[in-house]
Amino acid sequence: MVTRWVAPAPAHGSWAPYLEAWPFADVAPDDRLFDVVDELQDPAATVVTAPTFGKWPALEAVTGPTPHLVLAGVATDCCVISTALAAADAGATITIVSDACAGSTPENRAAALHVMGLYPPQITIATAAEVLA
Repeated sequence: MVTRWVAPAPAHGSWAPYLEAWPFADVAPDDRLFDVVDELQDPAATVVTAPTFGKWPALEAVTGPTPHLVLAGVATDCCVISTALAAADAGATITIVSDACAGSTPENRAAALHVMGLYPPQITIATAAEVLA
């Protein structure tokens, strides 16, 4: 499953100043900016698109209420943490693949991993090798 963020249209609430601060992201959902990278293109994959950083409500509709999710992505300090915390709060079990996550900065990535690491056993942090073992 692949998730992607798209800009809310129209921008509302805190999204208006967010898109003013990051105007490159204020484009239509079909803009190439939001294309899933070639390495993740899979015709069989479910693609969840939402104008929110957290994807839990949309993922829950696909996975059911208490799945074990393995999460990785960009940006750890934004989309990954927003999804992980909401999903864990709803009762899902989460594994974050630390070496498959990137952040807005290396420090912000580390901070997000640290925060999510405070939630065991609901959220655990593992490397790709550990997940695949």
